[in-house]
Amino acid sequence: MEDTTRSAWPERWDLLLRYRLIEIIALWEGRLTTNHLTRAFGIGRQQASKDINTYLGKTGGNLVYDKNLKGYKPGPDFRPRFTRGVADEYLQLLAAQNDLAESIGELNVRLPNTEVIAPPARLIRPLVLQRVVRACREKLRLEIVYGSMANPEPETRVIQPHTLVYNGYRWHVRAWCEKNRDFRDFVLTRIYDEPDWLTEQTMPVEADEAWNTRVDIEVVADSRLTPAQQRLVAEDWGFEHGVLRIPTRAALVAYSLQLFRLAPGMRDATELEQPLHVRNLEQLQRWVF
Repeated sequence: MEDTTRSAWPERWDLLLRYRLIEIIALWEGRLTTNHLTRAFGIGRQQASKDINTYLGKTGGNLVYDKNLKGYKPGPDFRPRFTRGVADEYLQLLAAQNDLAESIGELNVRLPNTEVIAPPARLIRPLVLQRVVRACREKLRLEIVYGSMANPEPETRVIQPHTLVYNGYRWHVRAWCEKNRDFRDFVLTRIYDEPDWLTEQTMPVEADEAWNTRVDIEVVADSRLTPAQQRLVAEDWGFEHGVLRIPTRAALVAYSLQLFRLAPGMRDATELEQPLHVRNLEQLQRWVF
């Protein structure tokens, strides 16, 4: 897979989105026309044609026009410039179409019918998110009223947030907790009232050891599976040399294990219910809840 050349990216966000759509549709559907852009972005055919030509100029002819297809297809030397060139980008576009269809009608691009199973949306209040975002961006201490499973009765905390994190099910903010004198995760839906900005932060993100430590989760097929089943699992997950390495931050190891149903408390499943196994769990133990 080729790396995206960010130096070629346009400064305008709308142009970047159009270039990304051009690459994704051409690569994964094998045919791109001006209709894809006119329907997706509500622009005229002339502007869509100009965008495609500009894209071609920036990518050295990544696409070629096929008279039989009456559209553009990837050229023999196609190389992703504005995307990563992985199937997930196309599948996420399908998922976005499905999500948008529920609230604003169909995304006006003719894509295959899709149905996406997603966890229920968590109800994060706009004011909470706005103030957390500003505290992260401007490096401000934040006074919040927070309830946790350990202390369900809401109490006042002062935190120093640095990063918003989505763990696959919910959003939280990584922050220094002045009460516990440690970096912790605070679930956004458990922040009550109106957070108040305070003075500048005193604990920078560089002090968060678990956040700045990079580790690999090494996943293999369960040894109880038959050799044929193990080969199937390896192909399913794209193993390389019999292992899937998932790079992550140490602070996010527990969430990654939960997402893949590999957390220590979930190991009672049979090999057919959970065909994956973490082979370096002992090395990761200090980062697991």
